[in-house]
Formats: sequence, C-alpha cells, structure tokens
Amino acid sequence: MRERRIKSKLLSSFLHDPSAMLGSVIVALFIFAAVAAPWITPQNPYDLKAVSLEHFLTPPIWMKGGQTPYVLGTDDQGRGIYSTIVYGCRTSIIVGFGVVLLAGSFGVTMGLLAGYYGGWLDIVVMRCADTLFSFSTTLMAFLLMGVLKQRGIVTVILAICLADWVRYARTMRGSVLEVKEAAYIMAAKATGARDWRLLLRHLLPNAIPPVMVVVAVDLGVAIMLEATLSFLGVGVPMTQPSLGMMIAIGKNYIYAGMWWMIVFPGLALVMLVVGINLFADWLREELNPKLERR
Repeated sequence: MRERRIKSKLLSSFLHDPSAMLGSVIVALFIFAAVAAPWITPQNPYDLKAVSLEHFLTPPIWMKGGQTPYVLGTDDQGRGIYSTIVYGCRTSIIVGFGVVLLAGSFGVTMGLLAGYYGGWLDIVVMRCADTLFSFSTTLMAFLLMGVLKQRGIVTVILAICLADWVRYARTMRGSVLEVKEAAYIMAAKATGARDWRLLLRHLLPNAIPPVMVVVAVDLGVAIMLEATLSFLGVGVPMTQPSLGMMIAIGKNYIYAGMWWMIVFPGLALVMLVVGINLFADWLREELNPKLERR
C-alpha cells in the first residue's frame, strides 16, 4: 500500500508539473525519432547510394535554391541536414543510455558493497573514486580513446564510463550509510538473513532513489560529452552520424553563410539536453526530501 501511495503521489506531481511533462515529451519525441529514423527520413545520409554531391550545400526549402526533400538543407557531402540530425540523435541516445547502464551498474555495485561492508573495501573503492574524480571526465575519455586507438560507439561509451561511474558509487555509498542502520535492516539481520538478501531485498531498493536523480542528470551529461568528443575529432568515426561532428563540419562554413549546417544540429542537441534536464530537475525535487517544495 505504501509503494502504491508513493507512486500515486509521484504521478500526480508529474502531471501537475508543466516543465517535467514538457521535458518528457521532448525526450520521448527524440527517442521515437531515433528508433523510427529509417521510416521518417527521406534518405539514409550514410548510405552512399542515397547521397549525391549534386545536392552540395543546398539551402533550406524556404530559401532561394531550396528543394525537396531537403527541408533543412544539405551539408558539404549532399546529405540532408534533417536526416543526418535524426540519425545523429540515434547515436547520442545510444551513447547516453549505454553510459548510464554501464557506469550506473558498476558504480551502484561498488557503492553498495563499499557502504555495506566498509573496512578495506570501502577505503580502496573510495580512494579510487576520489582519484578519478579529481580529473576531468573529458580528459579521462581522451586518454582512453588515445590508448585504444579505435573510434566507435562502444569505445566512446567505455571512455566516458572510465570516470563516470564515480558519481554513482559516491551517491550509492552515502545512501547506503544512511539506510543500513535502519530498524528494518537490523531486524532482518536478527532473523539471520544472508548478506545477499540484505543487499538486494532491503538495502538496494531503499537506497536507490538518490541514484535515480544521478541517472537522469547523467544522461544529458553523457550526450553532451559524446558530442564534445565527436566535435573535437576523437569520438565516433566519420562513417557514423553524430550531432557533434555535424557542428564541427558546419563551423567551417558558417562564415560563408551556410548557417543551417551548424544551427539546426546545435538546436537539436540543446533541445534534447534541455528536455532531459527539465525532467531531471523535477525528479531531483521529488526524491530529495531536504529540498523545499515549490
């Protein structure tokens, strides 16, 4: 009954928060576009048979020289900006959710074990976390990309996860330290419950809410970081779509008046991250009892 009341309260709060609903709609639209990319775009911009240099730097359809089906114009390879943005969003979303899943799973596990057992395990995990936390996630990603000497979505995810798991581990550890002394945990121990049962059945479900806030925020951070790496030329290869790479190519033509090559990918990236942050702000306020409600 208690869980139902909490879910009902969260749903009611969500439905009465316009910014949270707007953010969710934006993110849902981007996810839908990424999944349905082959059916909602006029071309696959990375299929050589579907691209022609004949449409080199075509302006948007409402400008002189614009033509269908290139509603937002084309780039220097004749690829439709709209199609490339949609396929680029697919890369961004895959990287974002991949980082959250991988870094989150590892970080939550380390934080859960460190907080519960303490001792030398806690010391080792937290010292490693503090060391990685002292470096920029972007610099650590650069380091791993240089060591692996390979470019691709999987490599980008691993590079970002190298330091990104730390925020999950620190958050989970702090939450576990608060929960593990609760009366119901002591009662479960007194009944002879094994450690794995305590961790998975009692500690994890009750310590996870603060981590969900980190998940929501980190999704936008990972997407921005992938765009940054691709913009700097160390992210995904040229054969894969990326909003960051589109912006990097577009900046070479901005002073020639080809503004659509950088403006539209930039707007798409901003809208996606803003949508995630709007939802994350609502989630942070709802799951953090120390914050004052509006």
